[in-house]
Amino acid sequence: QLQACGGGLVQAGGSLRLSCANSGSTFFSVAMGWFRQAPGKEREWVASITRPGNQLYADSVKGRFTVSGDNTKNTVYLQMDRLKPEDSAVYYCIGDRIGSPRVWGQGTLVTVSS
Repeated sequence: QLQACGGGLVQAGGSLRLSCANSGSTFFSVAMGWFRQAPGKEREWVASITRPGNQLYADSVKGRFTVSGDNTKNTVYLQMDRLKPEDSAVYYCIGDRIGSPRVWGQGTLVTVSS
């Protein structure tokens, strides 16, 4: 239902923009956002945008990543600037709504070379 795209290989200092489209009819009334998981590490939260439009970020990406959403399309984006090798991971989009389990999209791989 959630389909992420936009990953790829980029050099350190570069930028990528991830997109996550909702192909179903579910409206995520609470928030949409992103998690990531690097090899051998726990999955970690990256950023979220709530329905009122509040943007929330993990400390590790604050000031470099920007999360945004399009309510009319029920999509979420992640603009990633000044990428670092430690940002390399599979990135997953998520959708939250009241009273229902979190919905996870399939991942998109981001690789940042040094």
